[in-house]
Formats: sequence, structure tokens, C-alpha cells
Amino acid sequence: MEIIRSIREYRGHIGSIRSNRPGVSIGFVPTMGYLHEGHLSLIDRARRENDLVVVSLFVNPKQFAQNEDFDSYPRDENKDIELCRMRQVDILFIPGEPEMYEPSHLTVVHVKSITEIMCGGFRPGHFDGVTTVVGKLFHIVQPNRAYFGQKDGQQTCVIQRMTRDLNFDIEIIVCPTVREPNGLAMSSRNAYLSPEGREKAAAIYRSLQEADRSFRKGESNVDRLIRIVHRELSRVPGIKIQYIECRNTISLKEISVIRHPALLAVAVFLESVRLIDNVILTPKESESS
Repeated sequence: MEIIRSIREYRGHIGSIRSNRPGVSIGFVPTMGYLHEGHLSLIDRARRENDLVVVSLFVNPKQFAQNEDFDSYPRDENKDIELCRMRQVDILFIPGEPEMYEPSHLTVVHVKSITEIMCGGFRPGHFDGVTTVVGKLFHIVQPNRAYFGQKDGQQTCVIQRMTRDLNFDIEIIVCPTVREPNGLAMSSRNAYLSPEGREKAAAIYRSLQEADRSFRKGESNVDRLIRIVHRELSRVPGIKIQYIECRNTISLKEISVIRHPALLAVAVFLESVRLIDNVILTPKESESS
């Protein structure tokens, strides 16, 4: 495994590989490090589907607000390196902040509308940071495919839109959410939770499952499905609901009745930790079409 920390070195290395191996395919997994089984599942799929696998480790300051947890965000570079080596990653790209953002950096990638709702409504500027860094990484890495987790449902929609709008010749692969044994979606921020908090956080997915069961029994009214999630979460002391929303999976437009695949998403605070999760609700007619 090659560990590369500069853009110039990466471009030289990948250029040499492509000269010697025309048509080589590159699968890319962008991460902020502190890798867990969710990240590793993306790496494993990239390994199956590509000749080369590139993983980036970069805690992106541009997607954190001033009052958020950039400085305390969990980091363990040595462990991440070992995990990537064990998963047979070919190139591990670990740029520093000055490498990604020169002091004179002025350009921001902004996807309108769908970045200003849901998580974006509570974290102004967050998705500008995401799209800017992912756009930069796409230009640097030049992958054929890039892999993201469904846990970050709104983020995947935003990245897919940016990829289409900016004509990146990259296939975006969205992979299923990987969960802890109690159903909690795996996240680097789970490290902030106490053992008791982790158990309480299981209610997030449990509430979504309850709504999903009701949907599969025929309930398609969005307000009633949201009430189910709210009811289940409200039963758990310490959980503070930030939002529960149900939107079209592609446009992220609000809907009142589910007739096409819908994203049922939730964000909560527990022990001062912000946690998100979602499920996709797909009508039977859409499954068979």
C-alpha cells in the first residue's frame, strides 16, 4: 500500500500506473478517518469492483461550523493505516489542510436548494464544505467509481446532483448502512456516546423500523409515518429530536403521500451528540418496475 500526502505525488504516481496499465479502473472511498466497519464495507465493495482502490483520510474543516466538533473529532491515523493495509487498499491519500486549501483558496462548490433543507437547514454552509472537498478530491483522484454510505442520505443526494451537474465522469455507488448489533448506524461520532447512550441510541433505528412496518402494511400518509417515529423517539429519555422528514429520494422535495421511493430521515441529539439515520420507503409498484 502506498501512503501519499501530496497532490503532486499522487498525480505522478497514478499517472505512472495508468501509463503502464491502460484502462485500469479506480474505486475511491473518501473518508474523514477514524475508520469503522461502515467505511470498511465501502472499501470491500470498491475492492471487488475495481482494479485499484484509493482511500482518502482528511478531516475537512470546511464542513464544520465554528461551534461544531472539528478540534475534537476522533482521529487515529495509525489505526486507519493498518485497517486500510489489511483491506488491501492500494493508495492511501492523507493530505494535510494546507495541501487541500492554500491560504488564497476562494472557490466554493454550492449546490442550491437541496443543501438548504434537513441537515443543511440546521448546519448552514455544511454541504458547501462537503461538495467543495469532494469536488476537489474527485479532480485529484480521478476515480471511475466513488463509494458512499446510505446513512448520510441527504449527502448522497447532494453528491449525486453535483456529479451530474458538473459532468464528472464518475459512477456514484451508494452502499447500505452498516449497523451495530443493536441497530445503531455506525458513525465515527458514536465514540462520543457512553455505553448507556449507545443503548438509548438504538431507538433511532427502532423508530424508523416501526414506521417502515406500518408503511409495508399500507400506510402511505407521510404525516402519520412521521408521528410514528416521533412517538417512538419521545419514549426515550435524553433524546432531543432535531427533525423528522420524509422526502423524495432524488429531488428531496417534500411529499404528503408516498407514491415513489421516499427518504424517511431523522436527526437527534443524545448526550450532546448529533446522530442521523434514515430508511428508504419503496412502494411495491416501484419495486416491481
